[in-house]
Amino acid sequence: MSKSLKRVQRHAEALGLNITVVETAIDTHTAAQAAQSQGCEVDQIAKSIIFRGERSGAAILFLTAGGNRVDAGQAAIVSGEPLGKADATLIRSQTGFAIGGVSPIGHLNPIRTFMDPRLMDYDAIWAAAGTPRHLFAIDPRKLQQVTQAEVTCFTG
Repeated sequence: MSKSLKRVQRHAEALGLNITVVETAIDTHTAAQAAQSQGCEVDQIAKSIIFRGERSGAAILFLTAGGNRVDAGQAAIVSGEPLGKADATLIRSQTGFAIGGVSPIGHLNPIRTFMDPRLMDYDAIWAAAGTPRHLFAIDPRKLQQVTQAEVTCFTG
């Protein structure tokens, strides 16, 4: 079992979350692949999109519904600072995850998080569990609570 997956499971337990991590038969690098693997709608997949705050230098996480795209201009407005591309080194150092498996929980360091309101339309959504082949289902309201995500529109 990968260190990232173990960290997600430990963090979920510490948060009092009762999640079951599933291993997919295929890589889930895209929301469509993840939705196919779980037999759900694409918008039930919580994509983890990370930008770098140009002033703060910090990674900023945007959890968006699988069928939506983050609008960088809107994201900059809601985050309160200009945003740039987060490279693999920043993502790994601040979250502990590799691109393609970034979980909304279990980060090495606290991370500001924003959440797409579209995710709140479902009773359960699926999120990465630290690897491209592992996912977990969660009530989006619970995910918002434990990540302290601000629910706001940043998609275009």
